Amino acid sequence: MRSSAPLTQIIMLANVVVVITAVVVLLVRPDAAPTSVSLAGTATPLSTPPVTPPAQTPSPPPSPGPSPAVTLPSAELPPPVVASPEFARQVKANEAGVVPVLMYHRIQKKRLASIDRTPAQVRQEMERLARDGYVPITAHEFVTGDIRVPAGKHPVVLTFDDGHPSHFALDKAGVPLKDTAVGIIYQVAKKYPDFRPVATFWVNHQPFGLRDARAQENAVRWLASRGFEVANHTWDHPYLPGLSKKRVAEQLVRVQRMLAKYGAGTPDTLALPFGAMPRKRSTVQKGKWDGTSFAFKGVFLAGAQPSVSPFTKDYDWRAIQRVQSNGKKGECRKWCSQYWLEWLNKHPGKRYTADGDPERISVPRELRGNISPQWKQRINAY
Repeated sequence: MRSSAPLTQIIMLANVVVVITAVVVLLVRPDAAPTSVSLAGTATPLSTPPVTPPAQTPSPPPSPGPSPAVTLPSAELPPPVVASPEFARQVKANEAGVVPVLMYHRIQKKRLASIDRTPAQVRQEMERLARDGYVPITAHEFVTGDIRVPAGKHPVVLTFDDGHPSHFALDKAGVPLKDTAVGIIYQVAKKYPDFRPVATFWVNHQPFGLRDARAQENAVRWLASRGFEVANHTWDHPYLPGLSKKRVAEQLVRVQRMLAKYGAGTPDTLALPFGAMPRKRSTVQKGKWDGTSFAFKGVFLAGAQPSVSPFTKDYDWRAIQRVQSNGKKGECRKWCSQYWLEWLNKHPGKRYTADGDPERISVPRELRGNISPQWKQRINAY
């Protein structure tokens, strides 16, 4: 990674470019999603506000009924191994390396905003990840350190904001539509068996554009039962720095209640709308509203570089970095997925490479001091 001083200067310059771009987009294309700057000091492309599908073309309501005739790839984790220092050396394990947490929004054939991706673009990127040895894990698994990636492979966290209809819908046979996020993930997993079919969907009050409560519950249960994570993106997708502490808590608790009722458990990860951190960061970490408490283990921003390993001293669960899925044009020249995946391929020693052993944290001996004291009993240095 870059040294702190040049990186700070680059981030400041990127913020200026982002703000200028946002103004131009708003003036020229009112249908395009603008861009903002996180109060955490990072260039942060805005999340697309939730979009309700037109009444005449509703998303097919998913059903949690019998499994479809087509067998879908399993999200089952591989059996663990016992990693000795010599084994860790052989697979070049480095569990102090960085992890790309990729951020997606709408997936549609005709892009209306810079952060939209086409189905072909998403499919191409995921196939590239699979060829490069990346294995998906959920945001929950990442923040809890439950990274059970096979030895020599690299974790990647696939995240989708806003619960858009293009993320999940089933056809009449109960199979995910092929150009949705879930459909694409399963297609890539079928082609590349090591590409584990899981992802994290951060939703608002109408998950996947569904208005009917039963259809919403069916969708959430279908995903949760197959290893996907459905978690909190606030009720109305507001700009949190503009809300009182009580209003912020209400926004979070209402989603927590909904997802718990729908079978997703109690979500412990949060993606900030617009990547905007409230002035008092603890407001979104834990709290209470109307008798219901919330407490997150990971709060995610909206850009603009890979996250440090959750095992390192530099890791801050209160402000986890993500990378926008996009090409290398304009503001994405050095901030989006194509740039960073190329960079990680050129600097393999910087990325997280697993040892295949969930009980040990394997690192080259010179990186031993990077591991946080809470994990020191699990260090396997070579």
